[in-house]
This record gives sequence, structure tokens and C-alpha cells, in this order.
Amino acid sequence: MRLTRCFVPPPLAVGDTRLLPEEVSTHVARVLRARAGQLLTLFDGRGGEYQATILQIERRGVRVQIDLQRAIERESSLKVTLLQALARGERMDFITQKATELGAAGIVAWGAERSVVRLDGEALARRCEHWRAVAISACEQCGRNRVPTIGAVADLASACALTGGASLRLRLAPEAIPTLTSLARSGSCISLLVGPEGGFSDNELALAQQHGFQSCALGPRVLRAETAPLAALAALQAVAGDFVA
Repeated sequence: MRLTRCFVPPPLAVGDTRLLPEEVSTHVARVLRARAGQLLTLFDGRGGEYQATILQIERRGVRVQIDLQRAIERESSLKVTLLQALARGERMDFITQKATELGAAGIVAWGAERSVVRLDGEALARRCEHWRAVAISACEQCGRNRVPTIGAVADLASACALTGGASLRLRLAPEAIPTLTSLARSGSCISLLVGPEGGFSDNELALAQQHGFQSCALGPRVLRAETAPLAALAALQAVAGDFVA
């Protein structure tokens, strides 16, 4: 039987007893209607997962005892950071959720000149926290024990400044001649740049080129802004061997 998986902020340690965070406790006690004696799987984002037993449902929350740790990892050997231009409405939530399921190591939202959505300052910080919560929920569902890093920056220049550790930088472009998979075979740490619905501006294209991004195509069709990054991640994971045929 698949156990309920819950993210709990670190640190977790075998032998400890603790109250689960308020939101987690509410979900376990009121939504799942769990009872004392039931088992849960907990993870804190540092790797591995823990088996815990519910000791008591209290007014303050659900108290558990951490019984054992399992050294289980479900991460891809390919480290991909998705640099995603801000998308409208729930599309950014969808991209964050599915990119997490597809194994992205990091997701950075950036404000493009042609983005329909405009966020800055506190609004951008709040959305970033929301997207982290979306990523955590996706990890709980898909079995990942490490939460991808989630960031949000004002523009492409700020996003490019975060790519220093990448061995390969790729920009999705329907008109490009090289294919994504042909270029991806040479990298193990990839920064994947995806533009907004209205496309990159000339300034952004020049900036991407200055930072070493190579243009590549996915195929003969033009994909929507929320489809392209997910199709690209799936293709990259297939090349890396993360997907089992």
C-alpha cells in the first residue's frame, strides 16, 4: 500500500517525536481522516525519506514518531534548471507542478519584455513562495525527496546571472536548425531558457547569445509557452536515461 507522503521542514531524525506543521496536520487529520497507529512517509528535502507512526491527533496538530530512514533517491542524473518566462494565470502553476514531476532541479521565473504578467517586489516574492508550495505538493505526489529550487527574478539579465554552473545553455526556438536532443547529449548540467507567449525581444535574444545560450528546436510544430518547457524536459530526461522505455 502506498503511504501518504508529507513534506516537513528539516531537520527530521530517527527517534524524534514531533507535531506536524499546521497545514500538514490539517490535511492528515481532516482530509485523510487518519488515526493513531497509521503510518506516514515524511521527507524534509535533504534526501531520503522517513517512516513515521501517528501517535496522537491533538488539538494542536498531529503528533508522530519517526521510526526509520530510507536512503531512497528518485532524482535524475541530469541537472536541468528551467528559466521560464512568466506565464499567465494558472499556467505558471501548471509549469511548476509538471516540471517538478519531470525532474527539474530548479525553476526560475523571469519577467520578459513581452510577458503578459508583470510582477515585481513583494508581489513577485509572494508568487515565488506560492510556486514553492506547488513544487512541494508535486514532490509529495511524485515521490521526489528533494524539492527543486524555486526562484523569481525581474528580467532575463538577472536570470542569466544564475547560470554560471551550467555546462550547457539551451534556448528553445521553433526556427532553429539544431535539435534539442542533438545538443543535449553533451551536457550534464543544463540551463533551459523558455520565452513568453509573445516571444523574445531583440534585446533578450542578444542577451541570451552573449551568455552562451544555443538556439534549438523541439520539432516541426510551434508549442505553447506552457507546453514547450515540459516537452523539452521530457525529451532531455529520455536522452539522459531517466525515463524507462
